[in-house]
Amino acid sequence: MNRYFLLLLLLLCLATPGAGGRAFQFFEPVQPPRPIQVMAHRGASGQAPENTRPALERAIEDGFEWAEIDLQLTRDGKHVLFHDSRLDNKTNGAGRVADYSLAELKQLDAGSWFAPRYAGERLLTLQEAFAIARGKLNFYLDCKAINPEQLAQEILGAGMERQVIVFSNSEILQRIRAASSGRVAVMPKWRPANGVGEWLTRLQPAAVEINANEVTPEICRVFHRKGIKVQVKVLGKDWDRPEVWDMVIAAGADWLQTDYAEEIIARSILRRIPKRSVRISHHRGANRYAPENTLPAFEKSIRLGADFVEFDVRATSDGQLFLLHDNDLRRTTNGSGPFKDFSATVVRGLDAGSWFGKPFAGERLPTLDEFLSAVAGKTDLYFDAKDISPENLAAAVEKYGVAERTVVYAGVKYLQMLRALNPRIRALPPLDDPAELETLAAELKPYAVDARWEILSPKFIARCHAKGILVFSDSMRNHEKIEDFQNAIRWGIDVIQTDHPLRALRALETLKNNVKRSR
Repeated sequence: MNRYFLLLLLLLCLATPGAGGRAFQFFEPVQPPRPIQVMAHRGASGQAPENTRPALERAIEDGFEWAEIDLQLTRDGKHVLFHDSRLDNKTNGAGRVADYSLAELKQLDAGSWFAPRYAGERLLTLQEAFAIARGKLNFYLDCKAINPEQLAQEILGAGMERQVIVFSNSEILQRIRAASSGRVAVMPKWRPANGVGEWLTRLQPAAVEINANEVTPEICRVFHRKGIKVQVKVLGKDWDRPEVWDMVIAAGADWLQTDYAEEIIARSILRRIPKRSVRISHHRGANRYAPENTLPAFEKSIRLGADFVEFDVRATSDGQLFLLHDNDLRRTTNGSGPFKDFSATVVRGLDAGSWFGKPFAGERLPTLDEFLSAVAGKTDLYFDAKDISPENLAAAVEKYGVAERTVVYAGVKYLQMLRALNPRIRALPPLDDPAELETLAAELKPYAVDARWEILSPKFIARCHAKGILVFSDSMRNHEKIEDFQNAIRWGIDVIQTDHPLRALRALETLKNNVKRSR
């Protein structure tokens, strides 16, 4: 932006009356609020079929502030969530959304196209989406085809005006403002050629959307002086990446519309809390965002700042080592039957991604070598020795030079054999009963124990630390709440293993002024 144009913008800003100065008061789903908020594109669309109930529910579970959703109008005048004008690729129907009644659309399957586990998901009406999100998630309504007056009344009638911002062209937005008497917040696209003149006074937006390549600190300051929030669109491979996120956040963006909301949140928290009292282990990789025990799951973990990645190793009938949790292929591949009955050639041909979602179709089970080659040196390793000899494990760890960055979860006898082969590999036996700690310490002198969550307490953790033993614990299933993480952190736990890394990070974020320094 040249100096002349910047000066013109600033002069217009000072001269433009009536465009605000008082910011619209949006609902804050996350308390206390974060300095930057994310808008998940079509909901959590990397985890579930876009614009569906699971995509919204997963956004809520991950603590996203906003979901961008798309509105279409049915033949009988109902607003439904759907991005494309045609049904062909995202349902088992065909033709235009506008040619179907709501009742007809409700018969369609809007989930199977993404993954079999979402078979039978239905299109949502706007009112159904409001019921899911009320008090939990804000909406960016992208108006593909709507009735402006009807939409305004639906928002007001549902009491959702503080949880919604409407995006469209100026004509539609003016009609929505008129129909709602200015109570529904609107957001136009802004480009440098628009300036900040008369159109701003006329429209009185609560926010503007700016493309990532056009946002600057100067224009953010201009809008903020008027009480107008800046939403930056960072979608697409050129923009939806860390360097661009950092740039637009530094420029003053309030909201980022993204396909990687979880990564932006994690990056923001970790940058603000460089020294942390607890380390986080991702169970089977970032299995919430990619198929478990596959390379994309571990690559995602690294991008989310995992301190450890937990993984499971099994041997094929011909002795080749692959990553897989279950002893049967059925749940996470397109095969079936005991893993140990199949050769490496057969296993290499299996699809380990389609069950999770269409973006991962064709993903393969990685060999142990492929996994270690991809992640060695990027994060610490939490090795669950499901079916691998101590000799093979020790050889693999030594080959990649990661002995000091590896913990091995196994029974005492296995760990004793492993220690005899390589004493630098760190032993992590399970511990279910605090009374067994003395015996375990004497027999093995482990690096850490994997303690059952139910036995955690300040006293127990202090006992372990007094013996030079760290405390790991799995929070999965019954203890994945932020409050559970906060308690364990206060008690002094060293490593939390979780399926919900963003919740663990949120616990750290909210405790940042009270936690001890990293060990």
